[in-house]
Amino acid sequence: MMRASRGSSGLVVATVGDNTIDRYVGDESARFAGGNAFNVAAQLAMRGGTVAYFGAVGADAHARTITRGLHRAGIDPAGLVTLPGTTAVTTIRVTDGDRVFEHEDFGVTADYFPSDAQLERLAGARWVHVGMLPRADELRAQLRWRRDARGSGPIVSQDCAVSTGFTELDVAFGSVGEDGDARAWAIAALEGGARFAVVTRGAAGAVATDGSAWFAQRAMPTDVVDTTGAGDAFIAGYLDARVGGLGQEVALERGARWAAAACRHHGGWPGASASAESAALADHA
Repeated sequence: MMRASRGSSGLVVATVGDNTIDRYVGDESARFAGGNAFNVAAQLAMRGGTVAYFGAVGADAHARTITRGLHRAGIDPAGLVTLPGTTAVTTIRVTDGDRVFEHEDFGVTADYFPSDAQLERLAGARWVHVGMLPRADELRAQLRWRRDARGSGPIVSQDCAVSTGFTELDVAFGSVGEDGDARAWAIAALEGGARFAVVTRGAAGAVATDGSAWFAQRAMPTDVVDTTGAGDAFIAGYLDARVGGLGQEVALERGARWAAAACRHHGGWPGASASAESAALADHA
């Protein structure tokens, strides 16, 4: 659990970017509140972390599902804004246990960028994690500018599988699969400007480096029900340990442990399932 002092804005961790309704079809039919930035925040908040989420929903019934999910997880909802358009929806088809991302409608999450007031609040956090955000490069630059002006600022991490760019980035998270070249990805991230790189490889575990020291972490055994959000849970576990002042080895181990736990339930975080009432509202939106 995070024990670090809060930043000047009162935040320990803030996540910025995507939320979505994960809509399962096929052998399974259900709706879950998710998205990279949302899932990372939920994983942290449900374990007692002080965390806020910054993102956008549309003016529709799906927005109520996202908002209720934030409250259910214990996330500060002050950074959630409503934009003209629709809330993001990801359609996932499950057939004989196999999961395929069939369609992604990013909705207003593709248009979202924090306001000046939100940027000031983010700049006072202890750690800022960026999920899917089309203008991620601009956000990192804005946070760096404010860090220089204040003389202090947040550590910035990013899921580089869903947002591009490595400049002004303290921790780059990547994912290459079991057969991918994790070391090559990490080196490319550092050469691109990141200060530290963490690369997950599914069942093959993870590696991390600052360019001189290398760290390796095996995947934890688990009973797989649904792998949705496992990578987000890994990121959350890593952040939780690092914000708490713990070393890289402990952070990677915690990330692997949280990822294994995420595989044992449906959706990206415990409690992600939308209520029957919310699902009915969405059906009639």
